[in-house]
Amino acid sequence: MRIDRRDRTRVPSAGRVLAVVSAVPALALAGWLLAGLPLLFLGWFRPLTAVPLGLLAAALLCRYGLRRLPETVEATAWQVTGVIAAALAAGVFNGLLHSEQLIVRRDPATYAQYALWLARHGSLPVPFQQEAFGGLDPALRFDSVGFYDSDGAVVPQFMPGSPMLHAVGAWLGDVAGLLLVPPVLGAAAVLVVAGTVARLAGARWAPLAALVFAVSLPILYTSRTTFSEIPSLVLLFGGLALTHDAEVRLRSGVTGVGYLPSVPAAEAPGRIRSAQPDAARIGAALAGLVFGLAVLVRIDGLRDVLPVLVYAGLLIALRRAGARDAGRLGVPLLGGLAAGAGLGVAAAWLLAGPYLDYLWPGSVRPLLMICGAVLVLTLAGAALAPRLAGPLRRAARTPRLPEAVAVAVALVMAAFAARPWLQTVTRWPVTEEDRRTAEFIGKTQQANGLGVDGSRLYYEDSLYWVVWYVGVPVVVLATLAAAVLARRLVRGTGTGWLLPLAIVGWTTVTTLYRPTITPDQPWAARRLVPVVLPGLILLAVWGLRWVREKARRSGYGPAARSGLTAAGAVLLLVPPVITSAGTALSPVERGERAAVEAMCAALPPRAAVLLVERVTGERFTQVVRGTCGVPAARVVVPEGAATASGPDVTRLAERVRAAGRVPVLFAAEAGQLSAYGTPVQVMRLRTRQDERSLVAPPDTTWSLSVDVWMTLPRSARSG
Repeated sequence: MRIDRRDRTRVPSAGRVLAVVSAVPALALAGWLLAGLPLLFLGWFRPLTAVPLGLLAAALLCRYGLRRLPETVEATAWQVTGVIAAALAAGVFNGLLHSEQLIVRRDPATYAQYALWLARHGSLPVPFQQEAFGGLDPALRFDSVGFYDSDGAVVPQFMPGSPMLHAVGAWLGDVAGLLLVPPVLGAAAVLVVAGTVARLAGARWAPLAALVFAVSLPILYTSRTTFSEIPSLVLLFGGLALTHDAEVRLRSGVTGVGYLPSVPAAEAPGRIRSAQPDAARIGAALAGLVFGLAVLVRIDGLRDVLPVLVYAGLLIALRRAGARDAGRLGVPLLGGLAAGAGLGVAAAWLLAGPYLDYLWPGSVRPLLMICGAVLVLTLAGAALAPRLAGPLRRAARTPRLPEAVAVAVALVMAAFAARPWLQTVTRWPVTEEDRRTAEFIGKTQQANGLGVDGSRLYYEDSLYWVVWYVGVPVVVLATLAAAVLARRLVRGTGTGWLLPLAIVGWTTVTTLYRPTITPDQPWAARRLVPVVLPGLILLAVWGLRWVREKARRSGYGPAARSGLTAAGAVLLLVPPVITSAGTALSPVERGERAAVEAMCAALPPRAAVLLVERVTGERFTQVVRGTCGVPAARVVVPEGAATASGPDVTRLAERVRAAGRVPVLFAAEAGQLSAYGTPVQVMRLRTRQDERSLVAPPDTTWSLSVDVWMTLPRSARSG
């Protein structure tokens, strides 16, 4: 919706409102991470320092990212209302049904415990607190699932970006506040995706995209608990939106909200034209920064932002080849990307070293090699741009090349569709982690009634994971849209789609080829969240728009086109609703917060907890240390045994007493503690957990039982 230029400084249009509210989440997250990471490096990540600096950084990024914003979106008030309503509904719905994963069994609880430690201590690594146990001992272990033993301290698994965001909730409402951050981030993701759709496909399609996105099961799943995928999505699609806005600024002489209010109207147009390139370059730098900070959230972000590096190099090459206007944004985009990704890499190196070591052989080293090769080729291309411009133009005029590229896009998706009949992806277990994964897959196959083969990874079904969650119409329309857009790009038109199509295409192909995740559903669906699902939904609604335009050009009247649009909307929306209906109203792992809090309350003053049983030790060591605030350590369990040896337990309990602490023993069963004292049950959790489905979408939940028994061991001297 456009309004008179003289009124724009006073009454923002509906389109401008949508552009702003869909860009703010990414800028705010980037500002918070930008301010918080140095504080975390220094051990000062506390409310007194992080909140004012984080708010200031977020406000500055929003100010400079949104100032002089031209009319990047044309929308009606109803379209904007629909998008905001979808985001609010998603936030409330997922907030009411949020998960409470605090017991460390899989990644969400690791993220939650990581965030709780940051919120309460503001520093890393996590100290052993060995003085509570009388010092170090060969029978003591301080690591556990998701928390590595590294150089005399405990280092959490994963990158620190998401825990830094979730820690805000813990500051506001302790554990309960922490658990409500994911629904808020999920609502922000709906806004960002809808805003990107409005920019690239048109605002009339944004409410539909917001709904399809919000109701798909992987989005519901990752918006209810402490995953890293939703923050990564906000940054990646926020970067796309900001890049689009920067490019529009560069081409536009239109003033933004509050733009040059003191300049007389007669002088404004010239001043606007001279100032817009500066605003565009600032916008491009901020877009690059937002893209780069995705690495701080997920190390896989390095792969996701590789197309941004190539795109920035292309812009620099265009400038060197003579297209000065087209290339003005290359250097600031590249600079922002380098700054953001550099912070992410620094955080990985300094704060997540053991995690990098674990990922190094199979993921990080190949990824870094690919990044290095792409960087070298990009720099070489930019340097040789004046010489390569002519040959590339001639190559682009090759007859039928656009059509060949479109066919290639379709063939890639066809290959993924045929992959289950052509390949069975397996991995022979080599490392201990591989063997544990194979054992897990074997048990899951038994539960699913399948033949047991722990080497199966089921990656050949990855495209069908997408089909399960968003339906065949989304995949077909997205493939059609990608083919049409690729053909246009080769012809030299539709260049605004170059970066979005590159990111969505590159990440979709690499993710579907090698998801690198345990393949049970809905767990594996999280791999589709940062780019694949929102990217395909973006392309699908653009494909529906293209079909509508084809119908108009073919002579179909308004009623027929409206019917076609309505039918398309139903086809896009109904399949994800059907898949999600099986579990959307079934919250998982509820009751864990109350159970953990009751367990913590049962601990005596000055306790030091020794976890003497294997599974309880893996799940609860960091829970006791982080949530209860009590020193905790595992007692080494001999190979093949379920519990630690009695002499070790007795000796360590005496060392705890000698240190002036009260020894407390934890185990999963009363009988495992009866030799040391009178067991008391401090946790009896009966709840539901995610289904583990290998060959079909999840449609139910499974039961989950967790028991913890405690005893205060008798002193050896007293008998």
